[in-house]
Amino acid sequence: MKLKWGLSFLFFIIGLSFLTYSCYQNRVYDWDMPGYLGSIYSWDFPDNPQKVHELTYSSMKSEAPEYKYKDIVGLNLPNKVFEKNYSAFSEQIPYYKIKVGFNAAIYVLYKCGFSGPTSVLLVNIIAYFISGILLFLFLKYLFPDNYFIAPILSLFVMWIPAMRGMAENPTPDMFLLVFMMLFLISVLQKRSSLIQFFFLLCCVLIRPDYILFALSFLFVHFIYKYFIESKKINYYLILQGFLLASIYIFIIKIHDYPGWKDVFYDSFISRRVVISAEKADFTFKQYWDILIFKLINFKKITLISSILVFLIFYFSKEMWMRVLAVLFFVNIYIKFVFFPDGGTLRFFLGFVFLLFIVLLYVLGKKYDGFKLRKIA
Repeated sequence: MKLKWGLSFLFFIIGLSFLTYSCYQNRVYDWDMPGYLGSIYSWDFPDNPQKVHELTYSSMKSEAPEYKYKDIVGLNLPNKVFEKNYSAFSEQIPYYKIKVGFNAAIYVLYKCGFSGPTSVLLVNIIAYFISGILLFLFLKYLFPDNYFIAPILSLFVMWIPAMRGMAENPTPDMFLLVFMMLFLISVLQKRSSLIQFFFLLCCVLIRPDYILFALSFLFVHFIYKYFIESKKINYYLILQGFLLASIYIFIIKIHDYPGWKDVFYDSFISRRVVISAEKADFTFKQYWDILIFKLINFKKITLISSILVFLIFYFSKEMWMRVLAVLFFVNIYIKFVFFPDGGTLRFFLGFVFLLFIVLLYVLGKKYDGFKLRKIA
């Protein structure tokens, strides 16, 4: 048995290594990269925005192919201005600074000797590889007598273009997925609430907007424990919610984060060259029109997530599994309401992936009688 699983793992590692190398070869230098570079350089030069600006663009120019660098700075007027004007660029950095967990990972690689741009991209490449291993181990423990499901299904999932896209782009979404997977595994294994809290905290530090996901889970978990299990108030969950909310508020305050209204305005209405020179004013009707229009591009996510929820309900009568499925499904739409970029899968793929893991769990439990052992 050990030999067969050893060969299975070897086959998987070779395939995953090839996919990981392919992601690195196709790495993307886009308009998000200057923001994260500016964030980590500002840690070294907190009182010198001119130096931060110069390092940001000189490091990208020296490393990125010329046509990719032109894509970064020449796609629109704001990007052209940010390259030339350090003051306008500095006002954009708070949008990226608040993702302190992602920036910390970048900074560690940067201090290890990698260039700034390479460090930004390597975080996701490494996270992609780790995510693949976690998925393989999860499948191995779900189906301990099947040597083919774990490597084949894992490689198929990691091969999906949306997954590879998250690894290739300078965004925190692939890095975030690792901790979302670890969080769900800890929930399925019924680990201590402290461990679950730690992984939720990591998610919030990587992407502070995931505070809504964290608080919604704690609220649902609190209600479930009270009404279904113990009929007692769980003060630990209340404390965890308070701590996460406090950390979130601290992060956005210390980094002078403009706020949701500014993000929405710059993302969907008009990208401001100088944030301080123009207020982010828009009406509810404008917001509603954008929301409805963006729903057109949300069909794929809606269909896939709906099918996964249906299958979870069909194969499992366990209340907690159904609660988790609904929770993840609802969070897709919570995310969409606040940031309705329905055509960008990476914003929602994490929740779809969690639904997929829950489905695998209920299938394994139904057909293999497995005992989920500790893998994280």
